[in-house]
Amino acid sequence: MKIVSKDRWFEVQRLEDGVRLIHEPYIRPFYRCNLWHISGRERDVLVDSGSGLVSLREQLPWLTDKPLLAVASHTHFDHIAGHHEFAERLCHPAEADILAAPNGDNTLAAAFVGDEMFEAHPDCPLCYAEYRVKAAPATRLIEEGDVLDLGDRVLQVLHTPGHSPGGISLWEAATQTLFSGDIVYDGPLIEDAYHSNLADYAASLERLRRLPVRRVHGGHFASFSGERLRELIDRWFVEHP
Repeated sequence: MKIVSKDRWFEVQRLEDGVRLIHEPYIRPFYRCNLWHISGRERDVLVDSGSGLVSLREQLPWLTDKPLLAVASHTHFDHIAGHHEFAERLCHPAEADILAAPNGDNTLAAAFVGDEMFEAHPDCPLCYAEYRVKAAPATRLIEEGDVLDLGDRVLQVLHTPGHSPGGISLWEAATQTLFSGDIVYDGPLIEDAYHSNLADYAASLERLRRLPVRRVHGGHFASFSGERLRELIDRWFVEHP
Protein backbone atom coordinates (compact mmCIF):
# COMPACT_ATOMS: atom_id res chain seq x y z
CA MET A 1 0.00 0.00 0.00
CA LYS A 2 1.36 3.43 -0.97
CA ILE A 3 2.22 5.78 1.90
CA VAL A 4 1.33 9.48 1.69
CA SER A 5 2.65 12.30 3.86
CA LYS A 6 0.09 13.60 6.33
CA ASP A 7 0.46 17.10 4.91
CA ARG A 8 -0.93 15.81 1.61
CA TRP A 9 -3.80 13.85 3.11
CA PHE A 10 -6.46 16.55 2.66
CA GLU A 11 -7.45 18.39 -0.48
CA VAL A 12 -9.33 21.68 -0.30
CA GLN A 13 -11.41 23.24 -3.07
CA ARG A 14 -12.87 26.72 -2.77
CA LEU A 15 -16.37 26.91 -4.22
CA GLU A 16 -18.89 29.73 -4.56
CA ASP A 17 -20.77 31.44 -1.72
CA GLY A 18 -18.00 31.07 0.87
CA VAL A 19 -18.05 27.27 0.75
CA ARG A 20 -15.01 25.00 0.76
CA LEU A 21 -14.97 21.28 0.01
CA ILE A 22 -12.47 19.31 2.07
CA HIS A 23 -11.91 15.66 1.30
CA GLU A 24 -9.38 12.84 1.66
CA PRO A 25 -8.30 12.02 -1.91
CA TYR A 26 -6.54 8.78 -1.03
CA ILE A 27 -9.78 7.26 0.22
CA ARG A 28 -11.62 5.65 -2.69
CA PRO A 29 -14.67 7.58 -3.95
CA PHE A 30 -17.41 5.31 -2.60
CA TYR A 31 -16.02 5.68 0.94
CA ARG A 32 -14.79 9.27 0.67
CA CYS A 33 -16.79 11.72 2.76
CA ASN A 34 -17.24 15.33 1.71
CA LEU A 35 -16.50 17.82 4.47
CA TRP A 36 -18.22 21.16 3.88
CA HIS A 37 -16.74 24.31 5.41
CA ILE A 38 -19.23 27.18 5.32
CA SER A 39 -17.79 30.59 6.15
CA GLY A 40 -19.81 33.24 7.98
CA ARG A 41 -19.03 36.68 9.34
CA GLU A 42 -19.10 35.67 13.02
CA ARG A 43 -18.67 31.90 12.95
CA ASP A 44 -18.17 29.02 10.53
CA VAL A 45 -19.76 25.62 10.13
CA LEU A 46 -18.03 22.35 9.30
CA VAL A 47 -20.46 19.71 8.08
CA ASP A 48 -18.87 16.35 8.92
CA SER A 49 -15.25 15.64 9.79
CA GLY A 50 -14.00 12.61 7.88
CA SER A 51 -12.12 9.47 8.82
CA GLY A 52 -10.06 10.87 11.70
CA LEU A 53 -6.86 9.28 10.40
CA VAL A 54 -5.07 12.63 10.13
CA SER A 55 -5.73 15.68 12.30
CA LEU A 56 -7.86 18.30 10.58
CA ARG A 57 -6.80 21.01 13.00
CA GLU A 58 -3.09 20.31 12.57
CA GLN A 59 -3.18 20.15 8.78
CA LEU A 60 -5.83 22.85 8.22
CA PRO A 61 -5.32 25.32 11.09
CA TRP A 62 -7.43 28.00 9.36
CA LEU A 63 -10.49 25.94 10.26
CA THR A 64 -10.57 27.53 13.68
CA ASP A 65 -9.63 31.11 12.80
CA LYS A 66 -13.20 31.89 13.87
CA PRO A 67 -15.55 30.01 16.20
CA LEU A 68 -16.53 26.78 14.46
CA LEU A 69 -19.65 24.64 14.75
CA ALA A 70 -18.81 21.03 13.88
CA VAL A 71 -22.08 19.53 12.65
CA ALA A 72 -22.66 15.81 12.20
CA SER A 73 -25.00 15.15 9.28
CA HIS A 74 -25.22 11.69 10.89
CA THR A 75 -22.88 9.50 12.92
CA HIS A 76 -21.34 6.94 10.59
CA PHE A 77 -17.58 6.74 11.07
CA ASP A 78 -16.59 8.47 7.83
CA HIS A 79 -18.54 11.56 8.88
CA ILE A 80 -17.64 12.00 12.57
CA ALA A 81 -14.17 10.63 13.31
CA GLY A 82 -12.65 14.13 13.43
CA HIS A 83 -15.34 15.67 15.63
CA HIS A 84 -13.38 15.20 18.85
CA GLU A 85 -10.98 17.94 17.69
CA PHE A 86 -13.61 20.68 17.94
CA ALA A 87 -15.10 22.38 20.98
CA GLU A 88 -18.64 22.84 19.61
CA ARG A 89 -20.19 19.62 18.32
CA LEU A 90 -23.76 19.47 17.03
CA CYS A 91 -25.95 16.51 16.10
CA HIS A 92 -29.55 15.34 16.13
CA PRO A 93 -30.81 13.80 19.40
CA ALA A 94 -31.59 10.49 17.67
CA GLU A 95 -27.86 9.82 17.22
CA ALA A 96 -26.35 11.67 20.17
CA ASP A 97 -25.67 8.38 21.92
CA ILE A 98 -23.49 7.22 19.01
CA LEU A 99 -21.47 10.45 18.95
CA ALA A 100 -20.90 10.09 22.69
CA ALA A 101 -20.02 6.38 22.62
CA PRO A 102 -19.00 5.32 19.11
CA ASN A 103 -17.88 1.79 18.33
CA GLY A 104 -17.17 -0.31 15.28
CA ASP A 105 -20.73 -1.51 14.94
CA ASN A 106 -22.83 1.58 15.61
CA THR A 107 -20.66 3.74 13.31
CA LEU A 108 -20.31 1.04 10.58
CA ALA A 109 -16.51 1.19 10.89
CA ALA A 110 -16.25 -2.56 11.48
CA ALA A 111 -18.11 -3.23 8.23
CA PHE A 112 -16.18 -0.86 5.96
CA VAL A 113 -12.68 -0.01 7.18
CA GLY A 114 -10.19 -2.15 5.27
CA ASP A 115 -7.89 -2.29 2.25
CA GLU A 116 -10.73 -1.77 -0.22
CA MET A 117 -11.30 1.70 1.27
CA PHE A 118 -7.86 3.14 0.47
CA GLU A 119 -5.69 4.09 -2.47
CA ALA A 120 -2.95 4.95 0.04
CA HIS A 121 -2.35 5.23 3.77
CA PRO A 122 -1.17 8.30 5.68
CA ASP A 123 2.34 8.12 7.07
CA CYS A 124 1.16 7.07 10.51
CA PRO A 125 0.37 3.58 11.80
CA LEU A 126 -2.93 2.22 10.53
CA CYS A 127 -4.10 -1.14 11.81
CA TYR A 128 -7.66 -1.80 10.72
CA ALA A 129 -8.37 -3.93 13.79
CA GLU A 130 -7.34 -1.05 16.03
CA TYR A 131 -9.16 1.72 14.16
CA ARG A 132 -11.35 3.65 16.60
CA VAL A 133 -13.67 6.62 16.38
CA LYS A 134 -13.07 8.76 19.45
CA ALA A 135 -15.96 9.85 21.63
CA ALA A 136 -17.11 13.41 20.93
CA PRO A 137 -20.28 14.04 22.95
CA ALA A 138 -22.57 16.66 21.48
CA THR A 139 -22.36 20.08 23.08
CA ARG A 140 -25.62 21.08 21.37
CA LEU A 141 -28.51 19.06 20.01
CA ILE A 142 -30.14 20.32 16.83
CA GLU A 143 -33.57 19.39 15.56
CA GLU A 144 -36.03 20.17 12.80
CA GLY A 145 -36.50 23.93 12.42
CA ASP A 146 -33.43 25.00 14.36
CA VAL A 147 -31.21 27.59 12.71
CA LEU A 148 -27.46 28.10 12.69
CA ASP A 149 -26.82 31.85 12.58
CA LEU A 150 -23.36 32.64 11.21
CA GLY A 151 -23.80 36.40 11.45
CA ASP A 152 -24.42 37.13 7.78
CA ARG A 153 -26.03 33.87 6.74
CA VAL A 154 -28.49 31.40 8.20
CA LEU A 155 -28.67 27.64 7.79
CA GLN A 156 -31.91 25.86 8.65
CA VAL A 157 -31.81 22.36 10.11
CA LEU A 158 -33.96 19.79 8.30
CA HIS A 159 -34.44 16.40 9.94
CA THR A 160 -34.03 13.97 7.02
CA PRO A 161 -34.02 10.43 8.44
CA GLY A 162 -33.92 7.28 6.34
CA HIS A 163 -30.25 6.58 5.81
CA SER A 164 -30.04 6.82 9.59
CA PRO A 165 -32.53 7.98 12.26
CA GLY A 166 -30.74 11.22 13.14
CA GLY A 167 -29.79 12.27 9.64
CA ILE A 168 -30.00 16.00 9.02
CA SER A 169 -29.61 18.32 6.05
CA LEU A 170 -28.84 22.04 6.16
CA TRP A 171 -30.81 24.42 3.94
CA GLU A 172 -29.63 27.92 3.08
CA ALA A 173 -32.68 29.57 1.55
CA ALA A 174 -30.84 32.76 0.56
CA THR A 175 -28.58 30.86 -1.84
CA GLN A 176 -30.96 27.93 -2.44
CA THR A 177 -28.19 25.58 -1.34
CA LEU A 178 -28.78 22.20 0.29
CA PHE A 179 -26.14 20.34 2.31
CA SER A 180 -27.76 16.94 2.16
CA GLY A 181 -25.50 14.57 4.08
CA ASP A 182 -26.14 10.97 3.04
CA ILE A 183 -29.89 11.12 2.44
CA VAL A 184 -29.14 11.93 -1.20
CA TYR A 185 -26.01 12.31 -3.31
CA ASP A 186 -25.14 11.51 -6.92
CA GLY A 187 -23.88 7.96 -6.40
CA PRO A 188 -24.88 4.58 -4.91
CA LEU A 189 -27.05 5.23 -1.86
CA ILE A 190 -26.82 3.13 1.30
CA GLU A 191 -30.38 2.19 2.26
CA ASP A 192 -29.75 -1.02 4.19
CA ALA A 193 -27.58 -0.02 7.14
CA TYR A 194 -28.66 -1.49 10.46
CA HIS A 195 -30.74 1.60 11.32
CA SER A 196 -31.91 2.65 7.85
CA ASN A 197 -35.65 2.94 7.22
CA LEU A 198 -37.18 3.03 3.75
CA ALA A 199 -40.42 4.71 4.82
CA ASP A 200 -38.44 7.52 6.43
CA TYR A 201 -36.21 7.63 3.35
CA ALA A 202 -39.21 8.17 1.09
CA ALA A 203 -40.67 10.90 3.30
CA SER A 204 -37.35 12.74 3.45
CA LEU A 205 -36.86 12.61 -0.32
CA GLU A 206 -40.41 13.81 -0.98
CA ARG A 207 -39.77 16.73 1.31
CA LEU A 208 -36.47 17.67 -0.35
CA ARG A 209 -38.02 17.47 -3.79
CA ARG A 210 -40.40 20.28 -2.87
CA LEU A 211 -37.61 22.70 -1.96
CA PRO A 212 -36.52 25.30 -4.56
CA VAL A 213 -32.99 23.88 -4.60
CA ARG A 214 -30.39 25.41 -6.90
CA ARG A 215 -27.30 23.52 -5.69
CA VAL A 216 -26.73 20.35 -3.65
CA HIS A 217 -23.57 19.58 -1.70
CA GLY A 218 -23.93 15.94 -0.64
CA GLY A 219 -22.07 13.70 1.76
CA HIS A 220 -20.25 11.90 -1.08
CA PHE A 221 -19.37 12.41 -4.74
CA ALA A 222 -19.66 15.65 -6.74
CA SER A 223 -22.07 18.50 -6.13
CA PHE A 224 -25.02 18.81 -8.48
CA SER A 225 -27.94 20.97 -9.52
CA GLY A 226 -31.48 21.15 -8.21
CA GLU A 227 -32.66 19.67 -11.49
CA ARG A 228 -30.37 16.69 -10.96
CA LEU A 229 -31.70 16.36 -7.41
CA ARG A 230 -35.23 15.99 -8.71
CA GLU A 231 -34.06 13.45 -11.29
CA LEU A 232 -32.33 11.37 -8.61
CA ILE A 233 -35.36 11.47 -6.34
CA ASP A 234 -37.76 10.55 -9.14
CA ARG A 235 -35.51 7.63 -10.10
CA TRP A 236 -35.40 6.46 -6.48
CA PHE A 237 -39.19 6.27 -6.36
CA VAL A 238 -39.28 4.32 -9.65
CA GLU A 239 -36.81 1.85 -8.14
CA HIS A 240 -38.75 1.70 -4.83
CA PRO A 241 -42.43 1.46 -5.88
